[in-house]
Amino acid sequence: MDDFVEAIGNANNDVEQLDKFEQHQQSTRTEDPTAENEYKFKLINYAAEEAANKRDKKQKKKLDINCELPSKYSSQYIEAAWYNWWEKQGFFRPEYYDEHPPVNASTSRKKFLMVIPPPNVTGYLHLGHAIMCTFGDILSRWHRMCGDTVLWVPGCDHAGIATEVVVEKTLINEQKLSRHDLGREKFLEEVWKWKNNKVDYIYEQMKILGTSCDWSRQVFTMDKNISYAVEEAFIRMHEKKLIYRSTQLVNWSCTLKSAISDIEVKKIEIKGRTLIHVPGYEQPIEFGVLIYFSYPVEDSNEKIIVGTTRLETMLGDTAIIVHPDDQRYKHLHSKYVQHPFVSRRLPILTDTMVDPTFGFGAVKVTPAHDQNDFEYGRRLSLQFITCINDDGLMSSECGLYSGKPRFEVRQQLLNDLKQRGLYYDSKENKMILPICSYSKDIIEPLIKPQWYVNCKTMAQRSIDAIRSGELKILPTIFESVLYKWLEDIHDWCISRQLWWGHHIPAYFISSNDISAGNETNNDYWVSAHSYDEAIDKASKRFNISKDKIQLTQDENVLDTWFSSSLVPFSSFGWPTETDDFKKFFPTTLLETGHDIHLFSAAHMVMISLELTDRLPFTQIYLHPMVEDASERKVSQSLGNVIHSSNLIHDISLEKLQKQFKISKEDYPYNILGCGIDILRFACCANAVQDQFINLDEFGLNDARTFCYQLWKIIRSTMSKNLDINDLNCFQPPTEFTLTGMEKPCDLWILSRLSYTIEQCEIGFNKYRFRQITTTIYNFWIYDFLDFYMEYIKKDLYSSEPNLQRQNTIKPILYTCLNNGLRLMAPIMPYLSEELYQRLPKPNNEQNAPPSLCVTPYPQSTEFNQYRNINIENNIKIIDAAIQDIVSYYEEKEISSEEPDTFNEGCNREFITVDYERIIKMNRVKSKQDYKYEEKQHSQCQFNKTKLNDYYRLYRSDGTCQVDLMCSSVIVN
Repeated sequence: MDDFVEAIGNANNDVEQLDKFEQHQQSTRTEDPTAENEYKFKLINYAAEEAANKRDKKQKKKLDINCELPSKYSSQYIEAAWYNWWEKQGFFRPEYYDEHPPVNASTSRKKFLMVIPPPNVTGYLHLGHAIMCTFGDILSRWHRMCGDTVLWVPGCDHAGIATEVVVEKTLINEQKLSRHDLGREKFLEEVWKWKNNKVDYIYEQMKILGTSCDWSRQVFTMDKNISYAVEEAFIRMHEKKLIYRSTQLVNWSCTLKSAISDIEVKKIEIKGRTLIHVPGYEQPIEFGVLIYFSYPVEDSNEKIIVGTTRLETMLGDTAIIVHPDDQRYKHLHSKYVQHPFVSRRLPILTDTMVDPTFGFGAVKVTPAHDQNDFEYGRRLSLQFITCINDDGLMSSECGLYSGKPRFEVRQQLLNDLKQRGLYYDSKENKMILPICSYSKDIIEPLIKPQWYVNCKTMAQRSIDAIRSGELKILPTIFESVLYKWLEDIHDWCISRQLWWGHHIPAYFISSNDISAGNETNNDYWVSAHSYDEAIDKASKRFNISKDKIQLTQDENVLDTWFSSSLVPFSSFGWPTETDDFKKFFPTTLLETGHDIHLFSAAHMVMISLELTDRLPFTQIYLHPMVEDASERKVSQSLGNVIHSSNLIHDISLEKLQKQFKISKEDYPYNILGCGIDILRFACCANAVQDQFINLDEFGLNDARTFCYQLWKIIRSTMSKNLDINDLNCFQPPTEFTLTGMEKPCDLWILSRLSYTIEQCEIGFNKYRFRQITTTIYNFWIYDFLDFYMEYIKKDLYSSEPNLQRQNTIKPILYTCLNNGLRLMAPIMPYLSEELYQRLPKPNNEQNAPPSLCVTPYPQSTEFNQYRNINIENNIKIIDAAIQDIVSYYEEKEISSEEPDTFNEGCNREFITVDYERIIKMNRVKSKQDYKYEEKQHSQCQFNKTKLNDYYRLYRSDGTCQVDLMCSSVIVN
């Protein structure tokens, strides 16, 4: 912690102000460790904020870089103003390259096009959004640097259910008013106020993450043009009878008082008796219990025993069904049982779908509250009785139980059955419990007239596109998941009983001149953009004058997922053939999570194929999901979601635990703001395809350490006449070429750079973000810092410098810095821009791109000529030998300054090894790593002859210089 405070203080370059702040705080300091930690926390905040405040955050011109770099890395200083300059310069717009053609563009420029899966307009971006924005931005920046025309369209989703719930809760808390108290019109005014207040904040959070979107093209799913597209989609599909009106069972949330789609239902498996808290009930409710009770047969002493896990639904039973071949009940066919609590006779019917071996072989049927029973009801023409209302209270069909909460009635019925001698038994039962993902209420199947989309044909077209390779799913492991979902798809209920959303553009026709229609009769419905258009259509359909027609618009709104499925093409102006639609649709990629969003992507594919006859994108990349240190997926319901801003900036442990249900294992201390680049690097470094990303405090610390090391490495290297602020700044050549004076290690670092470029290129093409960060890390830390910089120290810091040698090294150092910064620019755009701007450019920056954003990305084809496997293998041999020597000294506990006689043929005096230098140059590996190295380089395994050979190499000038080893081994 002390080192970090020092680092920020130095980065601030304002010791005087920092000292004043510390003196001011001294009086409030105590011996309490918590208070001491909080004190340091404030100190770091102050120092970093002061550093950042030195820069104009509304910068329109390029930042002034004609000043000394801070001695230590400060994310707030570096990230204070670059984004605004990038945006003002238009680097994120696809038209930029039309005006400033890139030197590395192909003859006909490639395009990389994305529409962001719009986040909900509910206020904050959590870590899941940070992952999405980070990966999408990394790909956009890489393609832009590759010379492609890049367009990334940002947007926000109106999120019908989520937003309506949040706004209504706010109204209740602040004004003690529900949406029904306000009425539809005034409530919608409140929602629009909420949207206008939140959407800019959401976009600002996305900008903070560095997302290089074209903000001039941002969309909101309730914008006028998007709303028109949604209506047009409904109208076209309705007129093709792909959208139809039907009375079916829906997933009903009694808390929301709305239907939700199958995808929005969370299905949890319970093994047996389980107590679950349900909204609206003080006590937990029991689930996972199968209750057996009996119905008395009319005019008989017999009883039929049936079972149910939802006892309250017995009040909606309309029949008892048995298998026709079950001998136990053959004499009861076509007889009746008497319902014990309501005046209703239930027929005893037969159906071959009944399993006579389950329970007692008899099934109670509640057609209006169970999908299987619904099918029974249709086949056997049963009565459909709704026993549970929209609000979860028992209906008027339930006699004495009417108006009571459904789960309270469950317990009351159990007691009443026991009193009447009709209760038989209870046993634990494994079951799937459907829960509303928004309200956490138990889903109640209710029968409702709704609008449905016939998905069968669209789903088959989507399957064909995937199987043909026209649409690629990455990682491919998720293809099977999508296949199964598409093959088993049901018709999609798109009606929502909400006020916030796209009003369904469907009108019911009535007139005294035509027979009265049923609301499920599709002939009596027309769809149109306006009332007048609907009147015209109704008049033509029934051939009656307009003045004799009455229209009633459906009060419901469309499922949010219906409108968001149009975003890939409605964002570009569809149904109008705009210039943007012609140039940018279809897009290249959809980047999203591999959870519920996979099915959102499937909806986009189906709807686009239907309405545009084209795929909305050619690839779907499903990024890993975020989990906490306990390996739980982060979710709002668990409360373990952290806002991305809390990691970028600072949050105290007290506030963290107050806002979120965060375990001490995840974040044991105050979160010290890591900054944007560190968060982005950590996201990539922890990303394993088709798995989860664990972003705890310790994972962030690894990325933070790398940034500090990187800053130190590059700043130190630039101090050797490679900073434009140096009066004797090195002037790089237009094109790097070898002079012939390079030593083997010089060629080795160029070979490692070539390998790094190749691996990054593969990583980007295959969306292997972890491979990219690992490769970049290895190059900077192991290759450049630990080996090459140590190797050339004597050349850079010699009291009698060899100018010829320095003239050989400088272009190599510049090539490493130049290309190394460009390699990491897509992942760490701020740090790389800050340092790259200070590097000298060929021809005094004439015709040089103004920003790293639009500077060509290193290509493997340009550096293949420097790849030298032989030299790399020789260096591996040397490295293995060094490790052998280090291990030997450790094993023998030989002092770093103590000479050793290894055998009789060697004098102690000339077998002196600079042990400390070996340790400094080469990290001592773990036993496991060392065994692996030993196995890979068996020729370097420890033996007397080899060890003496290497000692003699060291003996040549009495020190441990790698260049002697390189020369000897490679020459020989």
